[in-house]
Amino acid sequence: MKKIFILFFLTFSGLIFAQNKQVLYGFDNIPQGLLLNPGAKTDYKYHVGVPVLSGISASVSTSGFTIADLFREDNVDFTTKFNNVINNLDNNDYAYINSQVEVINAGYKLNKRDYLSVGYYTEFDAFLKIPKEFLELIKDGNAPFINRNFLFSNLATKADVLGVIHAGITRKFNEKFTAGARLKIYSGALNVTSTGNTGSFTTRLGTTSLYQHSLTNLNVNAYSSGLYNENDEFDLTADDITGNIFLGSNLGLGFDIGFTYAIDDQTEISASLLDVGFISYSNKVRNGNVEGDYTFSGIEFLFDNSNPDYWRNLNDEINARIPRNENRESYAVMRPLKLNFGGRYSFGKSRREENCSDMTYNDYYDNALGGQIFSVLTPIGPRFALTGFYERKFSKRLNTRITYTVDDFSNSNIGLGISANIWKINVYTAVDNVLQLTDLAASNSASFQFGINFISR
Repeated sequence: MKKIFILFFLTFSGLIFAQNKQVLYGFDNIPQGLLLNPGAKTDYKYHVGVPVLSGISASVSTSGFTIADLFREDNVDFTTKFNNVINNLDNNDYAYINSQVEVINAGYKLNKRDYLSVGYYTEFDAFLKIPKEFLELIKDGNAPFINRNFLFSNLATKADVLGVIHAGITRKFNEKFTAGARLKIYSGALNVTSTGNTGSFTTRLGTTSLYQHSLTNLNVNAYSSGLYNENDEFDLTADDITGNIFLGSNLGLGFDIGFTYAIDDQTEISASLLDVGFISYSNKVRNGNVEGDYTFSGIEFLFDNSNPDYWRNLNDEINARIPRNENRESYAVMRPLKLNFGGRYSFGKSRREENCSDMTYNDYYDNALGGQIFSVLTPIGPRFALTGFYERKFSKRLNTRITYTVDDFSNSNIGLGISANIWKINVYTAVDNVLQLTDLAASNSASFQFGINFISR
């Protein structure tokens, strides 16, 4: 039992990432900020990102438990730890991943108003709703849960591996208003989707003292692309991923839009809507569906070794009574829609710069306070994060930001961002949940972003 659940949680611990980049949003005119808001202000003639190193991001977040809860060496046996984790889970707990690597990123100022930016990045995006009820069923068997309905709507997962080619225009309409849009071509290499499931599983005590199991209003769907060959054999290779991640067989379209508006010399607001689009999957597709009402008797959900043929008998019983429909039809998957809304107030006029010329109003202030609201649409509905920040410019070459974020994963997430300019080289880094850096296993959330760009102003 211990080995099986270790494998289960290690598998999904690699899928528990978050997508919010609250430290970078609106920070120091970093070129990667255009990917978070195509209407962000730019003050440079052109930029070129160092290939592969211009934008690397990864973050880890879990709601309901941490890795330390399961694997900390504290003289508590694993079964007890696992039971405690399951007991503390909530039906709405989930795991989320997004990681990106920029392969190419560049931009050029076309004229006094327009800035063109283009690039290509790879992305891994996944969502997993942690099925507490079914984990309890596996852990304890069905005897403690007579007449309880286990809802299949609690089974939801979605994962993509893709590449994104993009091109965007940012226009400065006047001194107060800047807006932009970005067109994206998605190229999917791998997808697994199972969402919108319905139905319930219920165990009752029958008249002959045998358990009676009922599947009611069942409608469970699963879609996959890139995992199985024409013989329904698992067939995932690195060549398949690299061959489809750039203008491969699974293509889609999307766009981003955003703006920045200066209310006055010290106050501005901004917003962006990202990944409005879809991917159509047609390569190595295998889909399945189970639908209907079924009742069968005599099988107990006992997770032990007392019946070595248990799983085979269970599988045979289900196959005999529940028909499964499979097909290889292409299908479309929407990208996870994201919304950012932010505001900032700049203050603390710098005496050393008051008499300088040819400067934007932001250059006159060494401090800023602000906030950001982030939302992402997931298979269980929109999820939100609220961030407040303080920004401090020590010189033209060094800018810092500290953030405080509240979301589903933590109510004490403090982040830190640093942007340094040396000659025409910009190096930035951002770290989330800095108070937990010395013990990441005990943290529900941790992330980082890093990049190097060549910028000409």
